[in-house]
Amino acid sequence: MEAILTLFSHKKTDDSTFGEVNRLIVQCATSKESLGILYQMFKGTVFAVAFSITSDYQLAEDCVIETFIRLTQADSFNPKRGNGKGYIIKTAQNVAHELLRRHEREYRNFFIQGYGEADKTVEDSIFINQLLKHLTKKQRQLVIMKCCSDLSFREIAEIMHLPESTVKSRYQKAMAILQEKAGVNSEK
Repeated sequence: MEAILTLFSHKKTDDSTFGEVNRLIVQCATSKESLGILYQMFKGTVFAVAFSITSDYQLAEDCVIETFIRLTQADSFNPKRGNGKGYIIKTAQNVAHELLRRHEREYRNFFIQGYGEADKTVEDSIFINQLLKHLTKKQRQLVIMKCCSDLSFREIAEIMHLPESTVKSRYQKAMAILQEKAGVNSEK
């Protein structure tokens, strides 16, 4: 079980990528190469955010495609004021919520579709999904943004419109719940 929680590990990001991401967002409307670079950098993050909201593999894949289509139409992004990574994550959140609303009837009973993947990956995905169901919707999104999308607490606070201290305390509480439900670090 501890190995599964390694998915929720922290990664360091290179601060020089901040300006690069902003530049690529501005250029992706006219440059397929810039869009391709952004796609390679953020496809996993966008999928993780979408899956945390929809709990559906196919819907999350649709969200990835739609998010990058919308980046080519990003007129409201200001590279001097904006956080490109946060902008992409917020776009993914908005797209995921829209797609989920469109398909709400079909997705009342959430489940993971692990077709075509190895049994172990499916089992891990199901286990992680079951763990995440113990969290509130906001806690689940916060954990995904922090652990899978590698956003800082400050970036998450901006995206969720919350104080940074609230984000940190909610994250700590969510991680404690996940560890308890997974049977990790349980003291007797």
